[in-house]
Amino acid sequence: MSMGTALAGAHRISGEDVDRYRSEGHLLVQGLAASYEVAHFAPAIAAATARHTEKAVPLAERDTYGKAFVQVMNLWRDDETVARFVLAERFASVAAQLLGVERVRVYHDQALFKEPGGGYTPWHQDAMYWPLDGHQCITMWMPLVDIVPSMGGLTFATGSHAEGALSDVTISDVSEAHFDALIAERGFALAEPRPMRAGDATFHSGWTVHKAGGNTTETMRAVMTVIYFADGLAVREPTNPSQENDLRTWLPGLRPGDLAVTSANPVVG
Repeated sequence: MSMGTALAGAHRISGEDVDRYRSEGHLLVQGLAASYEVAHFAPAIAAATARHTEKAVPLAERDTYGKAFVQVMNLWRDDETVARFVLAERFASVAAQLLGVERVRVYHDQALFKEPGGGYTPWHQDAMYWPLDGHQCITMWMPLVDIVPSMGGLTFATGSHAEGALSDVTISDVSEAHFDALIAERGFALAEPRPMRAGDATFHSGWTVHKAGGNTTETMRAVMTVIYFADGLAVREPTNPSQENDLRTWLPGLRPGDLAVTSANPVVG
């Protein structure tokens, strides 16, 4: 199989998995990419991430957000190999099935590399940052190496997506305290992190409350994420500064009420 077409074709999931995702707000899909496929794309993703983080400050000098991970966005626009990974039909087809739509568009990708000794990622909701309907947005989170929970696996507050926006606090110690209290108050069950193989993937709703632990191992937790939204969504009026920034950055030239269609948001799946 040519690596140019290695991730082509839809990956079908069961109706039970779709129902589980819609009920719980998150789903693990094992073996979505084969180990040899990940091994092909991972070096390009790591190299592109490194090019954008050459001047990163030392870990000890960063704030809570900075210690959580090395984060680089929209690598697909800078590297042809990374683009084949991010725009893969296989991944997008799962996102579309879970959202119940024919096609999805890419919002942006994120490389999230949690360094050895890296800190925890506080509780948050992704869609707090997005001027889009968070119920029609979904994030794929795929490790590029085999991971164990102590490397910084994800914990999800099961069912939290159904309640929509629960905070407008950015990822920080403040969001951690806010959601700790809210989860206790509302009794959300926690789905604790599980070991994952390179090429396994979790998918979670834009409104699913989630966090990640610190990396207490000596191995880099190399993860690539892709955020998708249902084709046909309209841009929403931003409700906080983060959404105003996202509108300018990831939906360039658009205004509230416009269809979320730009060259930066290609249709996939």
